[in-house]
Amino acid sequence: MRLVLASASPRRAEILRNAGIAFEVHATQVDESLRSGESPSDYVRRLALEKARAAAREMAASPARGALIVGADTAVVIGEEILGKPSSVDDAGRMLKLLSGRTHEVHTGLALLRQFDGIQRIVEEVTRVTFALLTPQEIESYLATGEPMDKAGSYAIQGLAGRYVTRIEGCYFNVMGLPLARLWTLLRELEGNSLSPRA
Repeated sequence: MRLVLASASPRRAEILRNAGIAFEVHATQVDESLRSGESPSDYVRRLALEKARAAAREMAASPARGALIVGADTAVVIGEEILGKPSSVDDAGRMLKLLSGRTHEVHTGLALLRQFDGIQRIVEEVTRVTFALLTPQEIESYLATGEPMDKAGSYAIQGLAGRYVTRIEGCYFNVMGLPLARLWTLLRELEGNSLSPRA
């Protein structure tokens, strides 16, 4: 059965490739606005499912409808605030100042939709990440690289920002945007042994 990633994220694709999992990409666009009163858990789970369902609708006319579709959405949570992707450089700087010297949570909603019968699984993975105290100069230097601009919470743990992370509790890949072990468990549940990794 084909595995389809409903995301244009190069980081999610990299995780799957490095794990030896064959897949194809069908990127989708959904409204990522936070709804009033929506919790981080509800927010990322809803968006993950919306992305998977959008891909399923767009692929409905395909002659080969036997796909497993993966949708994912990641948000950084600090205190009571949900941090998505920054809207500007100033917004990215604001987020980094919030994260500096503190522990935050990374929430990823993961949805798996089996196209031919509509069976779906929706889960959430949470990882706690602690940042070192950042100087204003470090924040400005990091912003100048451009790396924060398309990342939830304005940082990439696998990139330059990794040098600021002093502690992580939970799944590292979740912070990159795709909790790999959790996904593999769901894939085995819905597909079985045919998803053995490539040598």
